[in-house]
Amino acid sequence: MGAHEITVIYDGQCQLCQNAISWVSKKLAITALDFHTTDLAQFQLSEDQCSREVFVITEGKRYSGAQAVAFLLKSRGNRFLSALITLSGPLGRFGYRWVASHRNSWPVKILSSFLKG
Repeated sequence: MGAHEITVIYDGQCQLCQNAISWVSKKLAITALDFHTTDLAQFQLSEDQCSREVFVITEGKRYSGAQAVAFLLKSRGNRFLSALITLSGPLGRFGYRWVASHRNSWPVKILSSFLKG
């Protein structure tokens, strides 16, 4: 892996996740890996971990969940949204966990459709 490569390990069977990866990829070069078809051992990750949250690996660092989303937003140029997630601390982490565990709910489907556009 090169010095500035960004690898994202996500749930390729989740529509929101797919749309988010597509949206991020429009402005940021990433390597997106579906955890269902990736050798997770090379990243010292388990299927259980990856089923609960997204992971970003870059420059020897690993981010997960809300922290990973904030990193991707900042790298993509969405500094305000990134700062909002980071500064909200526990609230941002709670929001991420809620979305991740309610992927098939109508609020998440609406969010997913915004990212698709």
